[in-house]
Amino acid sequence: MTSTPSNPSPLWQPDRERIDRARITRFQAWAAQHHGAPADGGYAALHRWSVDELDTFWKAVTEFFDVRFATPPARVLGDRSMPGARWFPGATLNYAEHALRAADTRADEPALLYVDETHEPRPVSWSALRRQVGSLAAELRTLGVRPGDRVSGYLPNVPQAVVALLATAAVGGVWTSCAPDFGARSVLDRFQQVEPVVLFAVDGYRYGGKEHDRRDTVAELRRDLPTLRAVVHVPLLGTEAPEGTLDWSALTSSDTEPVYEQVPFDHPLWVLYSSGTTGLPKAIVQSQGGILVEHLKQLGLHCDLGPEDRFFWYTSTGWMMWNFLVSGLLTGTTIVLYDGSPGYPDTGAQWRIAERTGATLYGTSAAYVMACRKADVHPARDFDLSRVQCVATTGSPLPPDGFRWLHDEVREDLWIASVSGGTDVCSCFAGAVPTLPVHIGELQAPGLGTDLQSWDPAGKPLTDEVGELVVANPMPSMPIRFWNDPDGSRYHDSYFDTYPGVWRHGDWITLTSRGSVVIHGRSDSTLNRQGVRMGSADIYEAVERLPEIRESLVIGVEQPDGGYWMPLFVQLAPGAVLDEALLGRIRHTIREQLSPRHVPDEVIEVPGVPHTLTGKRIEVPVKRLLQGTPLDKAVNPGSVDDLDLLRFYEELARKRT
Repeated sequence: MTSTPSNPSPLWQPDRERIDRARITRFQAWAAQHHGAPADGGYAALHRWSVDELDTFWKAVTEFFDVRFATPPARVLGDRSMPGARWFPGATLNYAEHALRAADTRADEPALLYVDETHEPRPVSWSALRRQVGSLAAELRTLGVRPGDRVSGYLPNVPQAVVALLATAAVGGVWTSCAPDFGARSVLDRFQQVEPVVLFAVDGYRYGGKEHDRRDTVAELRRDLPTLRAVVHVPLLGTEAPEGTLDWSALTSSDTEPVYEQVPFDHPLWVLYSSGTTGLPKAIVQSQGGILVEHLKQLGLHCDLGPEDRFFWYTSTGWMMWNFLVSGLLTGTTIVLYDGSPGYPDTGAQWRIAERTGATLYGTSAAYVMACRKADVHPARDFDLSRVQCVATTGSPLPPDGFRWLHDEVREDLWIASVSGGTDVCSCFAGAVPTLPVHIGELQAPGLGTDLQSWDPAGKPLTDEVGELVVANPMPSMPIRFWNDPDGSRYHDSYFDTYPGVWRHGDWITLTSRGSVVIHGRSDSTLNRQGVRMGSADIYEAVERLPEIRESLVIGVEQPDGGYWMPLFVQLAPGAVLDEALLGRIRHTIREQLSPRHVPDEVIEVPGVPHTLTGKRIEVPVKRLLQGTPLDKAVNPGSVDDLDLLRFYEELARKRT
């Protein structure tokens, strides 16, 4: 499929004043003066330089943001090879020390604004945050937590989770977390791999106006994690600490300055997990230094965040966006933690939180934007969003209608940042640039220092054509390794087996001739009909505009006889009926808006679309079920939001054979 840069006129263009005051503009002028970066040519020239002069660029980032090395590095890149690039060899530092720096100058200002389903923000000041981190770090050391030991959290998006992460990083421990809506099996699939010595766990959480007691699940985790030396009870629902556990308030109440362990640049900071839809989730290890410099670049330059900003992203602790949100502290920004349902008590909930917290950057999922559009929510009419400068979306590509809706319903002068990256790098490959125009359906540009390219199967770079998303040079936040992967083979096979020495992410993208990026969905679930490739996201965007369609799932199945079966599964809106008229409109929509080749072979009504626990549609496991793979081999049951939905697809496959 060839795609050319259409919509030449931008939806939004930053004005001169906004460009002048953006941190990325200051950075470019400073880097030109001190490091030979191009002073002219705008973002495109800066990006080219950042990729061509990788070492100089990352050195400039550390100086611009005043990264504090306890031991200075011997050089920037010791080894460039992928996998295995070595960043800032010889350097030592501490991530938590940088996250709490603003406490020196802004002790009484809020570091965190915590919001629950009452939607009343509660501040935690920088000095209170630093004091609690200092107290907890000292207690972790008393419990024998040493650099490299794993500390786990079964916690929602609450201040205690941020304190526990920072205290763990302060002592050189390795943080890992799951959201408390994960069942015991899903949590054990993750935590058993890394063998934590401490577990922070809530007694329960509130969601959708109800209390959910998790004490039985926590008891199961304690029983099945034999490496635990201590369990810390976080009484979110006000229950007593169970026998043999420590109480949160006792560990965080002393007045102690944090002591920061100075660890090597590539010392592990945290373990994140892939969605684990097939087999055990990959346990992805990222480094203290790599995350520190990548997030300073991403949040400080691309998101344009600083001390005067308030950063709200709707997320849970089981998703990399939570870790990304916490890193807002690195830029001295106040971060907003919302613990609750994204649509409680009504679909407009997140806009109300953005209003009440004075969020300047508000991040959400593309799915939430589309849900607001369908539910006839009017953010600007119903809420004061005058402080919101940028609305960012991720999780899936934001459809063109989503761009138009945000522009029409929030503000015409709104910076809309659709971003795309991955848990694998805990960052964005492409997305927000405060100084560039926004075109409908496009991500503004690849990120600085990210050698993003679109390749054909032979490894030839493409422009204005769909290809594989590759990163041709190392990024500091690429995994240092996977846990329990002693020879590195699982890591290698995940990204480097298609193009040797080059990161292949598994997304289809188009790099346009004007420098923007279009994401078409996962390349491993790509629809390839008669050689014409299309991402599933393109189909969802077209089909879900129809008011009768609540959600859809499209799968392309290679048949044993060489044929190709492409069913479209639709979950209907209440009251809708899949009759001939609706079938005709679905087919007409795809034929007219996308391509006649991608009209589905069948349209099948389903009770629902299965998702991973982080809300992504499950395509590859459904494809495997339809190819006859048994359910227990096709999917890891603990990674799915509703296993019964998958049984429907398994039964369908059985009937077809």
